[in-house]
Amino acid sequence: MKYLLVTGGVVSGLGKGVTASSIGVLLQACGFRVTSIKIDPYLNTDAGTMSPFEHGEVFVLDDGGEVDLDLGNYERFLDLKLTRDNNITTGKIYQSVIEKERRGDYLGKTVQVVPHITDAIQEWIERVAQIPVDGKEGPADVCVIELGGTIGDIESMPFIEALGQFSYRVGPGNFCLVHVSLVPVINVVGEQKTKPTQHSVRQLRGLGLTPNLLACRSSKELDDNIKEKLSQFCHVPSSSILTLYDVPNIWHIPLLLSDQKAHDAILKTLNLRGVATEPNFKEWITTTKVYDKFHEMVRIAMVGKYTNLSDAYLSVLKALLHASVACNHELVVDLVPAEHLEDDTSKEDPDAYKAAWGLLKGANGILVPGGFGDRGVEGKILAAKYARENSIPYLGICLGMQIGVIEFSRSVLGLHDANSTEFDPKTKNPCVIFMPEGSKTHMGGTMRLGSRRTYFHVADCKSAKLYGNASFVDERHRHRYEVNPDMISQLESAGLSFVGKDETGKRMEIVEFPGHPFFIGAQFHPEFKSRPGKPSPLFLGLISAACERTVVPASKGYGKLTNGIHSPMLKAAAAHNGNNGFKSSNSSLNGVYTSTTTNGVCVDGRSC
Repeated sequence: MKYLLVTGGVVSGLGKGVTASSIGVLLQACGFRVTSIKIDPYLNTDAGTMSPFEHGEVFVLDDGGEVDLDLGNYERFLDLKLTRDNNITTGKIYQSVIEKERRGDYLGKTVQVVPHITDAIQEWIERVAQIPVDGKEGPADVCVIELGGTIGDIESMPFIEALGQFSYRVGPGNFCLVHVSLVPVINVVGEQKTKPTQHSVRQLRGLGLTPNLLACRSSKELDDNIKEKLSQFCHVPSSSILTLYDVPNIWHIPLLLSDQKAHDAILKTLNLRGVATEPNFKEWITTTKVYDKFHEMVRIAMVGKYTNLSDAYLSVLKALLHASVACNHELVVDLVPAEHLEDDTSKEDPDAYKAAWGLLKGANGILVPGGFGDRGVEGKILAAKYARENSIPYLGICLGMQIGVIEFSRSVLGLHDANSTEFDPKTKNPCVIFMPEGSKTHMGGTMRLGSRRTYFHVADCKSAKLYGNASFVDERHRHRYEVNPDMISQLESAGLSFVGKDETGKRMEIVEFPGHPFFIGAQFHPEFKSRPGKPSPLFLGLISAACERTVVPASKGYGKLTNGIHSPMLKAAAAHNGNNGFKSSNSSLNGVYTSTTTNGVCVDGRSC
């Protein structure tokens, strides 16, 4: 087994996760099997109890692991199915060591950071690296390890020590270290400054780790004299100093690394040159450039709670992108703060209210993602009502499905106080309730998590057709509340159709509103299994339906939508999934555009 470690210096947020994923893609292109491990030095056992504002979205794996969003990047880039153990945290390591101590495994010994914690870290890495995650038998060839945080952080010190020992243990030729650092450009003089990277590498070397490659983040390509200076002071060959300068989207990074012959330096360090093939990026290059050819645009309003941080909905944005690429449309996503749609905002902040409704009315489709807590719930209900009454394509995920049921109960059944017991424990009409097997005393790891099977109960429903007329699907879940089984007959009598249910037939998984162009809610999170070249069927259905709507300028400067004919695109989407027309691959691009204003702003600076 070969090991490649990616560390970061100077500041956080330089893109270690994307760099690690891109290196994995590069190694796969050279013919090697790859697995990934993410080390998060925080004391939490996992990411499940952290706010999205702290760490972005919580990514959910098949085995129910609640992990860092970087594992989502690994799965999408490398087409892997990782496990909860592929995410190491300080909390997990200390918990395992303390459990051993309580069992008496260290009987007679004083349990210390060195050697017991550091040994536990190394044992964890070696054990997890052997687990196949690409659907093939046997371990991978290379394990790419990303160390979260920044070199010098107090909380990462045990991991640095453990990895220093580990590199010595596995020996030369089996360990490669790539250090991601910052080379800032001082705008006043336009000069690239190497001092931050010099200090970062000096600190890394002082802690017992020596970088084999430097990946330097900068706004522009490094000058040759800057590379020579870094080589001299950091003791790294100039040929092993890579520039990760700003590019239009992250899918260019593997190509950027390949162009700089990063694979040559990595393969040389890991003694893999003799068994490697020449990197094959033909498909990657083709699909990375395809987005530039799109002339038609599809606009999705995503109504959520955490709209100030797009990373909180990273997988949703990626799933929308995968679907829009499959439909040959340029994607614009308007992030609409849910509370800005509420009546109270019209009085407190009329401009924000007007802007939010302008975005909603100017969208080709509406999406309400998952979330927790009551902030913005009434705004989400208003968005679902607007979509249902105006025949706008709507996809509700997890809470978004429950929102659709609450809105229908209020507007159609006339149950004006209908609500979820999460938001109103005393409601007389609880159409969404706490699941009986859930824990009300412990938060971490107590939800209904991971891959669960959903059976279709209506053969000709839109959802089943989108999944290729399958009789069941396996999707990932993360929820504590469910649609009240006691209200199903009442809801279905009024027009809702619960087309997907769990194995017992009592837990609702997919709801549709027949007669609507596209109104679907899913209790699961389809975004977690969407891949480049193989978009999630429900996201593909949403984008397909949204592409059939055209925006007509309204007198007040907003967009007004006209009803389109949705069936041709939906049939095409279903056909693509039924015959596997979208080939699963590791290729796509990062053309997601987000905005919180009435004019969508593209990530590459263009006005949308």
